[in-house]
Amino acid sequence: MSETSVSQEPVPSGGRQAGAHGAPSSKAALAVGAIGVVFGDIGTSPIYAFRETFVGPHPLALDTLHLLGVLSLIFWSMTIVVSIQYVTIMMRADNKGQGGTLALVALISGRVGRTGYGWAAVMLGVFATALFYGDSMITPAISVLSAVEGLTTVEDSFEPFVVPIALVLLIGLFLLQRRGTAKVGRLFAPVMLIYFSVLAILGLIQIVQNPGVLAALNPWYAVQFFMTDKLLAFLALGSVVLAVTGAEALYADMGHFGRGALRIGWFGFVMPCLLLNYFGQAAMIMGLEAAAAADAIRNPFFLMAPDAYRLPLVLLATCATFIASQAVITGAFSVTHQAIQLGYVPRLSILHTSETEHGQIYIPFVNWVLMIAVILLVLTFRNSSNLASAYGIAVTGAMLIDTCLMAVLFIAVWRWKMWIVIPAAALFFVFDGAFFGANLTKVPDGGWFPLLVGAIAFTFLTTWSRGRKLMRERMSEVALPIEIFAKSAKNSAIRVPGTAIFMASSTAGVPSALLHNIKHNKVLHERVVILTVEIAEEPYVDPEYRSEFHDLGDGFYRMVLHYGFMEETDVPAALKQVKSCGGAFDMMNTSFFLSRQTLLPSRNPSMMIWREKIFSWMLRNAATAMEFFRLPTNRVVELGSQVEI
Repeated sequence: MSETSVSQEPVPSGGRQAGAHGAPSSKAALAVGAIGVVFGDIGTSPIYAFRETFVGPHPLALDTLHLLGVLSLIFWSMTIVVSIQYVTIMMRADNKGQGGTLALVALISGRVGRTGYGWAAVMLGVFATALFYGDSMITPAISVLSAVEGLTTVEDSFEPFVVPIALVLLIGLFLLQRRGTAKVGRLFAPVMLIYFSVLAILGLIQIVQNPGVLAALNPWYAVQFFMTDKLLAFLALGSVVLAVTGAEALYADMGHFGRGALRIGWFGFVMPCLLLNYFGQAAMIMGLEAAAAADAIRNPFFLMAPDAYRLPLVLLATCATFIASQAVITGAFSVTHQAIQLGYVPRLSILHTSETEHGQIYIPFVNWVLMIAVILLVLTFRNSSNLASAYGIAVTGAMLIDTCLMAVLFIAVWRWKMWIVIPAAALFFVFDGAFFGANLTKVPDGGWFPLLVGAIAFTFLTTWSRGRKLMRERMSEVALPIEIFAKSAKNSAIRVPGTAIFMASSTAGVPSALLHNIKHNKVLHERVVILTVEIAEEPYVDPEYRSEFHDLGDGFYRMVLHYGFMEETDVPAALKQVKSCGGAFDMMNTSFFLSRQTLLPSRNPSMMIWREKIFSWMLRNAATAMEFFRLPTNRVVELGSQVEI
């Protein structure tokens, strides 16, 4: 069992706000950095999004009605969903500078507490997190595959090599994770700046040749598309949404760059480049004869480039998809770290790949699971068009959940008037609900995969949270009050020099490790500290409020260390800053005692048997508290106990 708990009480937050990581930088410089890291997912969508709308499971005719109708849908979806919903509104919902679904849930639950819809908001946030894992598996597969498929526009004979090349690139990507992304990250921004600039230039060349395509800025063409082909237009939304995938990543990465830098990067550079490219693809198709258009729509992104520049474009696009995949993988590490801190995932081995940047982490278990899943996806679906059928449902599900949470935010946190809330929420529900509904039609063709991954992940997340809560309740039922224990123990055991720190999951009662120690060893150290690590429902805690302690008398102390859910729980580092809990802590004279619980079958289990077995398996395979709290390996003693739930 983890010796951490999630604090429901607000803890003063530190000054680590959005955009305040490292040395101060101008918003323009931060915006350039964001272009290299944050916009990769949505930036690689032009490679396949426009194409899939016409050649996907529900093909459309290549006439003016459908070309302008689809283009108008892409433009207005990008405007309403990305620009207004996420970049303008959602980025105002920061939790001490941090964004993302879990940060939003923590912000909401801090206001609504344990009310009915507060619990529902938490469950929605957990399910959105579960769906993210499905998305993080499909994104690298479809992005890299779609880029490598560009080789077939250079030479048809390259087709048999597409899957092997994609697999080599993807496997190499996952093998690089252990080394960290700091060095590679320096190359991200220049590459992505070149990539987006090339998108804009290619699109602009085509628009100049066929400027009539700009008529799609008028929403009437999208309306006319729906009026003419109601069912086909609705189904087309399942592919149109591919143009806005990655919008949620902008919100999630807000803490790294700040909302101002992301808005500058989006409105000032990324969005214009993307729109120019989408309009350029449509302009090229509109300017071709019917037969040539039917052939070009199979890969319009690469065919916009002249023959001599097509291979360099393929290489540039491959680099861009590599970068986009890297961002998704590191995002999975960050989300998992947050989920561990908030008590939804058991302790996992977390390696830090940078001595200066705390956010650069590597989680081996997550990395290898993602790699295996991505390899299986590529081998199963074989091409990006097939993967497009699986892609989208996880993203649109998460976007719909974000919209639900946003409505709660409007009412419970921002206290907006209902005459503002209802039309605003209705607009986003219409778009996100339509996207999700259209993607539900993809379930038989591959959409089942992210839903299956999401269901499995949700089961594990909620099972661990529930089992952990039950274990705490059972242990607290038999816990001995520390005040009584301290008085009875001071004369019944030999006191030895040094400090003993007993890690406890609760701030009440005596930890089982302390009871077992005095029972078997019959000694107590001169200073006995019962230490609990509490995770606050906010990203960061001010170092000034990191620790608190209570002197229980007779050399006994109870200490609580407070951390935000984005922070590392480095216990020795925190103890070095404590001077008043009976004196300074000398690690060479300090021993850490940990409790390791063994789950016993109960006659009246509080969880279904199959969930109890899952929880027991997760408990057995969780990383040790020694590793998670970064305790010195030669100063740790672990004592076991048994518990029923």
